[in-house]
Amino acid sequence: MTRNWRDLTYLRNGTAKQQAAARAIEQSAVLQRLQAFDPVLAGTIPLDIDIGDSDLDIVCECYDLELFAEIARSFYADCEEYQEARMPVQAVPTCLVSFFAHGFWFELFAQPRPVEQQNAYRHMIIEHRLLQLAGPKARQHIRQLKQNGLKTEPAFASYFHIPGADPYQALLALEPWTDDQLLDLIVGR
Repeated sequence: MTRNWRDLTYLRNGTAKQQAAARAIEQSAVLQRLQAFDPVLAGTIPLDIDIGDSDLDIVCECYDLELFAEIARSFYADCEEYQEARMPVQAVPTCLVSFFAHGFWFELFAQPRPVEQQNAYRHMIIEHRLLQLAGPKARQHIRQLKQNGLKTEPAFASYFHIPGADPYQALLALEPWTDDQLLDLIVGR
């Protein structure tokens, strides 16, 4: 049930949208150009719960956000609607770079911590586990909730009746749960 998220073979063999995403990633060379920052694709496209305007979220580990911005700018500043911003995200210094290229919006998200410790990656892992255990019907319902306007984490919290006022934190609270505990949650929904 675990997947190597750094190996994009799953995209190349996936849905038409996933295959197009793999081509866009390869054409932009974003993973090679940002290799020093351990880039990993996260979000809805890897999970096949994307909707029409879903972007390619590339999560990066970076301890020099100015260097990250300079490198991103040197490769992508000429892309459509290039933007960069720095802000704290849950008190963690963050650099966010976005642009449109090869038919997709890209969001490069860099924080000074390993990718596996960043919330976007952690959410993707628990969401993947839930989807694997719940089956294809859950994927369809999550996608419908997203098309109705919910963001990904609130859609999961709603569909699986995950308790808690903050769906982002509620999902993270499921990380240590065993598959049997998650199945109990799924069956109880």
